[in-house]
Amino acid sequence: MSDTLLHIKNLYAEVTDGKKEIIKNMNLEIHAGEVHAIMGPNGAGKSTLSYVLTGKNGYNVTSGEITFKDKDLLSLTPSERAGEGLFLSMQYPVAIPGVSTNNFLKHAINAQRKYKGLPELDTAEFLKLIRSAAKEFNVSSEMLKRDINVGFSGGEKKRLEILQLSLLQPSLAILDEADSGLDIDALHMVAEGVNKWRNENNALLIITHHLDLLNHIKPDFVHIYNDGHIISSGGRELAEELEKNGYKDYIRAN
Repeated sequence: MSDTLLHIKNLYAEVTDGKKEIIKNMNLEIHAGEVHAIMGPNGAGKSTLSYVLTGKNGYNVTSGEITFKDKDLLSLTPSERAGEGLFLSMQYPVAIPGVSTNNFLKHAINAQRKYKGLPELDTAEFLKLIRSAAKEFNVSSEMLKRDINVGFSGGEKKRLEILQLSLLQPSLAILDEADSGLDIDALHMVAEGVNKWRNENNALLIITHHLDLLNHIKPDFVHIYNDGHIISSGGRELAEELEKNGYKDYIRAN
């Protein structure tokens, strides 16, 4: 397998309800060890890209290709994409009444292990693993007993997502506005957890509006995204320019 984790080529996608085209001739290549940041104005289609990559219902790819770890991503179900190592940290994590956080995490870990042909963890093995990881990310035992994300604060939801990232060890993590609504302490926690997970064999795609998170998770590449595709790319200095001047010069030019 090559070190190319994700390759998006000439991608077009629409919202199934209403047939509105959102992604238009999108191209992107991400290699192992890289951090890419996508920045753009509201309504540009950034979150839609994350939904298409992870296989969320309601979106239809009309043209183009996506390969993930040399496999046709579009031929895989959402659960298969997760099994292959694709992870999404959502801007607004979903609450699931009636499902405890502990049970959710145990099933997620064992589903991934089963997909990889590994034996499932029994209760004792899981508890040993989760207690160690939860302590590292300041997730209390009481929080693990609660229904997933029900009544959680914004910071608690993000701590839980970073805990999932640590436990599942994906090949490519997508952070969709992971800094939205977070205070300084929570932002530092997210960045610290992501930086602990990062290594030369995985990669990160950050979708964000602001420079705050990128001050802690240093991107190798910054892309300006508008009208469903990347209109300009550069290094971290591009994010600093956008924070200072906004998108007007680039959007006017395109």
